[in-house]
Amino acid sequence: MASENQTLRDGVAMGLIAYVGVAVFYTGFDILAVREPLYTVDLLGKVAFRDVRTAATEGAPFQPDYAAIFLYNGLHLVLSLSIGVAMAWLVGRAQRHRQDAWLSLFVLVGGFAAIVAVAGVLTAPVRELLPTWSIASANLYAVTLAGIYLLWRRPGVWRTLLPFLGRKGT
Repeated sequence: MASENQTLRDGVAMGLIAYVGVAVFYTGFDILAVREPLYTVDLLGKVAFRDVRTAATEGAPFQPDYAAIFLYNGLHLVLSLSIGVAMAWLVGRAQRHRQDAWLSLFVLVGGFAAIVAVAGVLTAPVRELLPTWSIASANLYAVTLAGIYLLWRRPGVWRTLLPFLGRKGT
């Protein structure tokens, strides 16, 4: 029971960290692109919930759709929390069943690649404003932050997930 509670707590924390990490990344991305700080979130909300299929809005005055921003943030938060809990569960499984560590690592890395690929496909209509490299970078940043948290909470977990580093014993 305590292990399940720890897994849930760590998963929720990792999901929140990743969620905030992506939000900070895209706020900086938009500021560096000389756009409004919520531009990308607004654009993603419009793509997801307003059936926007083109990025022809570039150059037009920024007209934020606060409902789309809110809905997209809600969706992003739910997905981030779900992924965080799944990651924590996979890591916990690898710690309990060391023989499955390779499988857990494969699923974690494959899951990252799948998330980037799916996000890339779903954002194709606005590719010129949201390049694939930014999607991969934002997710890598989020995973790194969540991973640092997990390493802090579970010292030595990296040896469990990376058995080729030569850890001996059980």
